[in-house]
Amino acid sequence: MTSIRPHHRLLYASGSLGIALSYQAFSAYIQFLYIDTLGVRAVWIGLVWALYGVWNAVNDPLAGYWSDRTRTRWGRRVPWIAGFLIPLTITFYLLWLPFGDVAWSEFALLFYFLAIVLLFDLFWTIVTMNWTALFPEVADGEKERAGVSALREVFSIFGLLVGVALPPLLAGDDWSNRGSMALLLTGVTFVFILLGLLGSKERPEFAAAPSPPFRQSLRLALRNRDFLFFLGANLMIQYVFLAMSSSIPFYAKYVLRIQAPTTLGGVRLDTGLQNSLLLAAAFLAALPAMALWLALARRYGAWRALRAAALLGAATALFFFFPHTFATGILGTTAFGISLAGLLMLTNPLIADITDEDEVLNGARREGMFFGMNGLVIRLAFVIQGILTAVVFTLTGYVNPSAGVLYPAQPDAALFGMRLLTGGVPAVALVLAFLLLGGYTLHGSRAAAVRAQAAAIQAGKREALGEEAVARGQ
Repeated sequence: MTSIRPHHRLLYASGSLGIALSYQAFSAYIQFLYIDTLGVRAVWIGLVWALYGVWNAVNDPLAGYWSDRTRTRWGRRVPWIAGFLIPLTITFYLLWLPFGDVAWSEFALLFYFLAIVLLFDLFWTIVTMNWTALFPEVADGEKERAGVSALREVFSIFGLLVGVALPPLLAGDDWSNRGSMALLLTGVTFVFILLGLLGSKERPEFAAAPSPPFRQSLRLALRNRDFLFFLGANLMIQYVFLAMSSSIPFYAKYVLRIQAPTTLGGVRLDTGLQNSLLLAAAFLAALPAMALWLALARRYGAWRALRAAALLGAATALFFFFPHTFATGILGTTAFGISLAGLLMLTNPLIADITDEDEVLNGARREGMFFGMNGLVIRLAFVIQGILTAVVFTLTGYVNPSAGVLYPAQPDAALFGMRLLTGGVPAVALVLAFLLLGGYTLHGSRAAAVRAQAAAIQAGKREALGEEAVARGQ
């Protein structure tokens, strides 16, 4: 049984708001800002995303390995979160303000973007990976893990709402007021990750056995068949989050032609509010749907519920091929929000079971390596999404805004490309996720047996640690 108190679980879960906010604002608007507002060509942004993927192939597994091997009086994970929280928030702020008072050239801006993205990602990886790696220590058993995961994702959805809704409202149509936007988002990110840090309590038995060397640790992770199927499915799921959130600003502006105020139910909505509502509708729908997926996970297991969420998400994503108005666009994002809740909350219990099985097979807890590899997958999704955006926009003839032309006319091919990126490719990705999850076997009675074995091992480690403390006279 865990020794984590309920109020610590609440504080721990609240960190998800800051992590989700920074991730969502970055993924939803940073490409839009640099391509559509600052005028960097889409092909160059795609190149940055490719380099970003190579960078993540190195830093995510290494960060997890270092965390697993850390031994301090404060634990394995907490020192990393505390040490890199401030660098994370500084680089997040600088992402949005590349100019200052200097008008840089396109290439100078491109290299600034590359440098600050790599730094931001390094710090975000270290903080987030260590925070997420604490999840198996916070909750035992499938039902308890589903409950804590749901609590985390409730905070996450509020973070996603802030990340998608506030930037267009605060920055303005031309993003000239993004300085105050960046300051507010950075402040909220810092406060909630700090709260998550305050709730992060580690269990000494989880660090009792030493982690194997890096090559062996990596090899053990890559030989885990269930983990590989999970990684493939989660890559598809994470791609969908990124693809829809980063494509919807373009989809709203050009496909739905959100270029002037409109009325809905007698209420006047300016363009910024329309964009915010379009993106926020999915997360508002996800909040009540979280209870549905939690009930399904407790009744049928997280694995079955996640497969159902993937199929439902694929079906609703196809709806994005049809809307032409703001009202029908809202209908589409709201419908997708029901699936979004399940996709958000149901991966955490699966990877927690994988770390339990690894302890049973190999003796040591290596959450850092597994969550680090999972973090790599998340950033690989960034690479896929960025490259696909660059390729589709280039091939379909997307027209960048120019001086005095904030809303250039887009060719039909470009409009179809935006529909494809928002709905078509995500639908295919979710079908692939469903199929890949079919190869994951750590569920049902097998997963329950593994959790019981892991609990017995941890009890033995606690007893041994207690005997050592007595022998030392503590």
